[in-house]
Amino acid sequence: MGDSPQKVTGGCMCGAVRYEAPAPHSIIYCHCRDCRRHSGAPLVSFVGYLRSDIAWSGDARQIYHSSENIERGFCGKCGTPLTWEGYVEELGGDLIEIFISTTDTPDEYVPTFHIWHDERVKWLEVADDLPRYRGWAHDGSEPYAHGPVAKD
Repeated sequence: MGDSPQKVTGGCMCGAVRYEAPAPHSIIYCHCRDCRRHSGAPLVSFVGYLRSDIAWSGDARQIYHSSENIERGFCGKCGTPLTWEGYVEELGGDLIEIFISTTDTPDEYVPTFHIWHDERVKWLEVADDLPRYRGWAHDGSEPYAHGPVAKD
């Protein structure tokens, strides 16, 4: 993706859980309610991979089954949210989205589109010209907007 480093490293706040992966296949903003609740933030940003692309080290991440076929990984010691995990048919495999804020170099990963934008917190709009999708972006749908959307 663009000028992103060829290797991504990162981990939780306390350092117990670490990961290493190649350059991500996607870098996104997610506005869905579940990601907001998992992170405690009004939106999240992720670097995306197939599950087999990531090497974990240190303590095993803990997994919360948040909904059917969806898991969310976190550190069992410090509680840092680390991942969204699920099977994505359109990509042909198990996907892991890692929170950009847990990477060692978060400034290197600039999101390229927004997903679940319809579920956004209405008082926050990111001032960029990126495509905005009502739901998932990999289902063949077209973005409904590029750039900020008028308040609902």
